[in-house]
Amino acid sequence: MLGFLVRLLPFWVREPLLILVGTVFGVRILYLALVDDAGWVAAAIGAVFLLGTALRVRVVVHALRARRHPAPAPSTDDAGDRADAEVTAPATPQPTAPPAVKRPAEKEPNAWGQAALAIGLFAVIGAAFWFQDRLPTPGGDDGAPQAATCRHDEDAKLPNAYRTTPGAVTGEDLCRALNLPALPNLLGTPTETATYASGTDNTAPLTDQKVAQPEARIEFDTYTVELSATYNKLTVDQYQGLTAYGNETDVKKLTVLGRPALLTSDHMMKIQIDVGSGGGSGGPVEQGPLARTLTVAFDAQDRGGSYDFTVWSESGALPDDRAVIRIAEEVLPRIAHGTE
Repeated sequence: MLGFLVRLLPFWVREPLLILVGTVFGVRILYLALVDDAGWVAAAIGAVFLLGTALRVRVVVHALRARRHPAPAPSTDDAGDRADAEVTAPATPQPTAPPAVKRPAEKEPNAWGQAALAIGLFAVIGAAFWFQDRLPTPGGDDGAPQAATCRHDEDAKLPNAYRTTPGAVTGEDLCRALNLPALPNLLGTPTETATYASGTDNTAPLTDQKVAQPEARIEFDTYTVELSATYNKLTVDQYQGLTAYGNETDVKKLTVLGRPALLTSDHMMKIQIDVGSGGGSGGPVEQGPLARTLTVAFDAQDRGGSYDFTVWSESGALPDDRAVIRIAEEVLPRIAHGTE
């Protein structure tokens, strides 16, 4: 569509415009290739742009020369020969034609004016492309990068466990609460921006879909943060007793916003699915990276149910425990329908 519109432009508008755009893009791509180490492919693309621009400049130069030096008029000898031929030809009566109506001579458009207008209009576009990476990136009021938009399947049917559990939140509620613009700062990676954000309305495993367990996930280049809420009768104190029989390590009991809490560490599970063999079979379940989880009771009385804040990295690095605690302190008041 854009190429069709460009072809509709007059010659003296189209060609200067293409020369301008080709020059801007060619120089810009060559600059990235030579200064920012964009590679030889970028250098070749920039050279192609400049070569095409040079060819168009040559076409415009030839057109300007043709306008300044038009083709010579027919010679007088040729005119005399045509007159003699007309005299020797037998006269034939010609039908009388009505007198021609003189029309005012159309003013030829100013080619230089059109070219200047085209250059003036598209100079701003070229400047925008040139300085686009130098403009400040949008951020929040505190300068933190904007978080990704939460993804949620609105057409998915909410499990019955959510309807039978008073005050149960959904995955979308948790995602909105966790999707803080300041979350990268809390993780200690203030220059990163969330690449993925979603919320799901799950149920707890081995409960026959009778226990609601919504989850939210925010992914960054360095860390991934998950928040889940489990609406069962298990208290944080009981969970601490179970850690002695599990694989959790580095267990710490503390209080977050007046609620009992527990910090634990455990490895994530890593599952590889082979979809290229045709059978859809996967390899064995492997041990994934180490994750740090902060479990916080729904209320200060620890009457059952909890929120789990889990942070991990593919590299195996973990943030400081204080970062996980600060995330919980910022997110918990934002949860829309938490049980109190």
